[in-house]
Amino acid sequence: MREKEKINRIQSYLIKIRDHIGDSRQQSDTGQLIKELEEAIATCQDVIENHLDFREIADHLFIPIHIADGDTRILYVNSAYETLSGLHAEDILGHTTIELEGERYYGSVSERVVKEKQRITSVAVCYGSGKENMVVGTPVFDEMGNVKLVVVNNLDFPELLGMQKELMTLEKNSERAQHELAYLRRQQTSNETIFYKSKSMAEVMSTAKMVAPTDVTVLITGDSGTGKELLADYIYQKSERVNKPFIKLNCAAIPPDLLESELFGYETGAFTGARKGGKPGMFELANTGTILLDEIGDLPMSLQSKLLRVLQQKVVRRIGGTGDISLDIRIIASTNKNLKDAVRLGTFRKDLYYRLNVVPLEIAPLRERTEDIPHLANEFCQCFCRKYHKQIMITESGMAALVEYDWPGNIRELENLMERMVVTNATGTLSDKSVYPALGIEHHGTDADTKDLKQAVQAYEQRLIAAAIDRYGSIRMAAQALGVDHSTLVKKLKRIESNTD
Repeated sequence: MREKEKINRIQSYLIKIRDHIGDSRQQSDTGQLIKELEEAIATCQDVIENHLDFREIADHLFIPIHIADGDTRILYVNSAYETLSGLHAEDILGHTTIELEGERYYGSVSERVVKEKQRITSVAVCYGSGKENMVVGTPVFDEMGNVKLVVVNNLDFPELLGMQKELMTLEKNSERAQHELAYLRRQQTSNETIFYKSKSMAEVMSTAKMVAPTDVTVLITGDSGTGKELLADYIYQKSERVNKPFIKLNCAAIPPDLLESELFGYETGAFTGARKGGKPGMFELANTGTILLDEIGDLPMSLQSKLLRVLQQKVVRRIGGTGDISLDIRIIASTNKNLKDAVRLGTFRKDLYYRLNVVPLEIAPLRERTEDIPHLANEFCQCFCRKYHKQIMITESGMAALVEYDWPGNIRELENLMERMVVTNATGTLSDKSVYPALGIEHHGTDADTKDLKQAVQAYEQRLIAAAIDRYGSIRMAAQALGVDHSTLVKKLKRIESNTD
């Protein structure tokens, strides 16, 4: 039985009771009517128990509302409406909005809603409070399609304006955050050009250019200072993910007990001191973009299996978490260690090595590509001259001294040396007399000034090798001191002997 029918039934019994009490001839039937009334009330008990009290709810709504019937007669106003309008319920209940228009307020929508049978939005002014507000009237229809109720929401303009200002502030903050993110992303990647002349470096750059637009995993190897991070930047900038996140993590710079949480993140309560709400790891932050795992050779064995899972399944699970987070990510790894030796020694997982070594890019040390030194030295010299507003050139003897040096610190060492020499130079030229002291090498005459470049390099190299062998007593020890392979030094000695003959 519908609720309305139940209530109508109760009302009919009440009428009968009133009539029977007034008729003495039927008073004997009153007890029976009361019993029937109790049964009717019982049938309505579910309505009383299972339906929320509308007035209690409406009076706790933040938004002001009032309700009128199909004749625009006001049936109900909530507390928020009284506060907004400055009107008391007893002053307007039972009156039509047509009667109150112009007297209590201006801009009522109830009459239009009844006539047009659709939602109406307008601007109204409540004379009681003097406030201008937006009103939205919504029709409620009966079974015949007629408007039986009009529910009107009143929205305070100052609050709307406040919300609008807050929204604008959020939009500005979001825009500023986007600019800051773009700036930080630019800071993450270097705009430096990779300068080279050597065949080995040309081959590396050709491969890098070929694989950059793909999502293939790249492993960059080479001595410290050879430009591994610069090559990773190049691959990112030439990739399809160039406008997506680029996260760099140095596996050797973070303590092993913290590295796991940095990589994979954690959930609330995962360990003592875990931040409430948890924390995303580097893989999550790099999602949809690229992550550079620098010094991957220093990754603890305990984390290598977890990294392997990320590479194989492209999912990550936070510490203390129970669900996997899907990843769409490109991985670049770099190291100055020989991972093949590490695999043989049992300090690096073989399966992880093969997963990382999909496209290997090995950057040779600067001592093995001496043809790049003049080009790099001139570029660095010009760069720092522009930076420090100087005009300095490298002489033939100065370039010879740079070429003959072994550069244990590779390009990084060359760059730092050129900056120091440009800043401290007062003559406008960088000769061997400037280079040798800057390198901490004793100058042995002016051979470089009187011979051509090749002869100068060979002469100085011969003196360095002879001094090293004399000092350390063997070719192997001398090679180690000079920072070259034993086979390389043997070849140089054979060349020196053949030139002497």
